[in-house]
Amino acid sequence: MLESLHVKNLALLEEAEVEFSDGLNILSGETGAGKSIIIGSINLALGEKAPKEMLRDQAEYALVELVFRVENEEQVKQLKEMDIYPENGEIIMSRKITATRSVGKINSETVSASCMRNVASLLIDIHGQHEHQSLLHKRKHLEILDEFAGEKLNGKKESLKKCYQAYQNALEKQQKALQDGEGRARELSFLEYEIQEIRAANPVPGEDEELELSYRKMANNRKIMEAAGNAHEMTGGESSATEQIGRALHELQSASEYDPQLGELCGQLEEIDNLLNDFNRELSGYMSDAEFDEETFYETEKRLDTINHLKDKFGGSIEAVLRQVEEKEARLAQLNDYEHYLQEVQQELRETEEKLSAISKEVSQIRQKSAKKLTKQVKDALVDLNFLDVKFVMEFSDAGKYTANGTDEAEFLISTNPGEPLKPLSKVASGGELSRIMLAIKTILAESDQIETLIFDEIDAGISGRTAQMVAEKMNVIGRRHQVICITHLPQIAAMADSHFLISKNVEKKATFSSIELLNEEESVTELARMLGGVKITDTVLESAKEMKKLAILHKYPE
Repeated sequence: MLESLHVKNLALLEEAEVEFSDGLNILSGETGAGKSIIIGSINLALGEKAPKEMLRDQAEYALVELVFRVENEEQVKQLKEMDIYPENGEIIMSRKITATRSVGKINSETVSASCMRNVASLLIDIHGQHEHQSLLHKRKHLEILDEFAGEKLNGKKESLKKCYQAYQNALEKQQKALQDGEGRARELSFLEYEIQEIRAANPVPGEDEELELSYRKMANNRKIMEAAGNAHEMTGGESSATEQIGRALHELQSASEYDPQLGELCGQLEEIDNLLNDFNRELSGYMSDAEFDEETFYETEKRLDTINHLKDKFGGSIEAVLRQVEEKEARLAQLNDYEHYLQEVQQELRETEEKLSAISKEVSQIRQKSAKKLTKQVKDALVDLNFLDVKFVMEFSDAGKYTANGTDEAEFLISTNPGEPLKPLSKVASGGELSRIMLAIKTILAESDQIETLIFDEIDAGISGRTAQMVAEKMNVIGRRHQVICITHLPQIAAMADSHFLISKNVEKKATFSSIELLNEEESVTELARMLGGVKITDTVLESAKEMKKLAILHKYPE
């Protein structure tokens, strides 16, 4: 459940702290007091887009923080799968907004807005003021049904998407196979040319590296030979290192008979002399073998150009070139045996379509079975909301084509009066009726999804009288199993509150501020009187408010 909300420097709110309770939390206040800012701030903390104009004038930043208590084991499991771990049973979601950027965090770790929305979808369900209008669109009806079907459908829908993709691939392959004769002849000619180009070159893996090394050596032959010649002269010619070491060795040998230690040094110098002589012989041999051959250099350069051209054209490496030629030869074989290939493609299409048809039917059967349960539960909920003789069903039709979502089209139909035929919601329901229908649906979906916190932003739009009382009673029923946060302008709903918050607007030093406070029972009655009677609260209105609160308490806690 949502334990608390902290808002700072957001629109009319300079700073506010709200601690919500279990059950039904009611937020009320005069029009323009800032009720929508509360829902807006919650949405911001849950990852919605942050408009710059939400930042309070003269403020450097705005901050919204939500603290959730998570005790449901399934929710904890799903959060851990998203790499989100409750700390001491809590999830803290915050959003800091400046003029240039916004930063979202979960338990002090920065996360993306999409991550915040995904986490929020597990913890809270928000019904906005105009969300019920989405019921006018048929596609929304199927989304609601699929959400209700839940795990029964999720695995099948994943299989459906894979089958649909395979079907689309087979369709594309068939379309390509059905190209006209001229195009086929042109492709055949082009394939033969490219295969011949690669096979004639006959590249060998690793050959390019060897060619690069040889080419680099030959291209720098002059520099190499100059360096080798100079080194040979320095170590083996006149006045070279070899000559100097030989003289040094002769000098030491002539005196070594007088000191045994000089004999050891003579031995070391003799080894150096031998090593240097060996080096000179090898260097001389290298210079003899490394004579530059113009023709060899030309052939190496030409071969390297050929290999690099193939690499540039067919994938960047000799291995890629060889893979390409195999694919092209396979394609050439297909085109040469065109009729057989076309039969194979058409057979593949038939098989993928059969699989897609079968999984689409399975999905449709699950949906139709779930639809009966859903519409039955919605109907029962609508009766609770003063649709006394309502009929509510879901009508299925075939879309006439395959989609990644199957072949179903589905639409809710309703009849609100005896004897009236079932009609689409768009043909029957008013704004207030749509609002109640969405309330019924949200209640049922919340039960199946085990979402603990439901927020209703003026769900009571367009209703009054007995219907308002029925909605109030329904909200009370929901509040027994869920935490409900509801913004309302109807006293019947406000009277049912377990916790009643007042949002008010004040002007101080030519600046406007909104504030929110928890009302005690006496203050709650006064607010009910304002909602009943407007600006002027008479004794009669106040007595009516007390009576309304008393009846609400009796309804909530019957003796």
